[in-house]
Amino acid sequence: MSRVYNFSAGPSCLPEEVLRECAAEMLDYKGTGQSVMEMSHRSSAYEPIIEDAEATVRRLMNVPDNYKVLFVQGGGSTQFAMVAQNLGIRHKKAAYIETGVWAKKAAAEAKKLGVAVDIIASSKDKNYSYIPRVEKITGDYDYAYICLNNTIMGTHYEYIPDTGSIPLVADISSCVLSEPLDVTKFGLLFAGAQKNLAPAGVTLVIVREDLIPEPDDCLPGTPTMLAYKTHAENGSMYNTPPCYTIYVLGKVLHWIEKNGGAEGMARRNREKADLLYGYLDASDFYHATAEKGSRSLMNVPFLTKYSTGATDEASLAKEKEINSAFVKEAEAAGLVNLKGHRLVGGMRASIYNAMTLDGVKALIAFMDKFAAENK
Repeated sequence: MSRVYNFSAGPSCLPEEVLRECAAEMLDYKGTGQSVMEMSHRSSAYEPIIEDAEATVRRLMNVPDNYKVLFVQGGGSTQFAMVAQNLGIRHKKAAYIETGVWAKKAAAEAKKLGVAVDIIASSKDKNYSYIPRVEKITGDYDYAYICLNNTIMGTHYEYIPDTGSIPLVADISSCVLSEPLDVTKFGLLFAGAQKNLAPAGVTLVIVREDLIPEPDDCLPGTPTMLAYKTHAENGSMYNTPPCYTIYVLGKVLHWIEKNGGAEGMARRNREKADLLYGYLDASDFYHATAEKGSRSLMNVPFLTKYSTGATDEASLAKEKEINSAFVKEAEAAGLVNLKGHRLVGGMRASIYNAMTLDGVKALIAFMDKFAAENK
């Protein structure tokens, strides 16, 4: 069977070139006679793998020397707690901008830990279909928190709020290295790897050194593994790290570098997104759900003309029928994982770095055919 075009929101498609490299080294990594999958993280063979991954992150993202680059486990959801436990320790107060599910969950986690959370702006009034404009954040906050790209809602910040001396924290899980980002504007960045970097299992954390407290200074009850200092002092190897995932991450980073770095990815991603949004905006059958000025380059939710917002039984049945048909027929055409999230409905095409322009063109060709047959 030939490979499909995988539009999953995560775990997502990986560069085919990287997959082939991993396959070639599966049984014997560089003459060691073993797979990285079974290699000791304390071995002389593995040490260069994790060191190279960190060095490549620093190079691609221009990470200053006063920031630590960490590889931790637990996904972005664990970072919701770690951020609060490590940063919310002075005033026990933080500002959150609520732009969807993940920012909302992050705020709720901080509240559970005793941090006073101020929702200083929200786009809930329009089902999180836009990014509220917050030019400047002031106050006695330990940190301010944003989710830079909202996977479910398909929205993205086209600006960075000015927080002055307040450390800005950003969840960049679904947009990491999709475009250039000035690390110095943030106190802490984190990204679950399973969208743009690697298979699920590792989370990249970039944190300014002066924000890393001693473990005893974290919020009371913080476990050793949830203190950033634990990972920073041990080269991300306090315990066994997700070795194979970090190995794949390193290969993806080199693929990004070979293809122009963050700038090259931005050009590639804008071309794909412009093509897809342009088609949606010109269509009388489909429409994008995210407002212009807030649209993600990575995640594109869209609805058909049958998604009218009507709540009567007949309309809902027709909408469900047409969406199910779209997803089923798309899969048969080699276009998979296009079902939309239940909070938005319809369909969603995630077009991360590894998705090719040909994949987006194939999707549009299918959408055109489907619309013609279902008008």
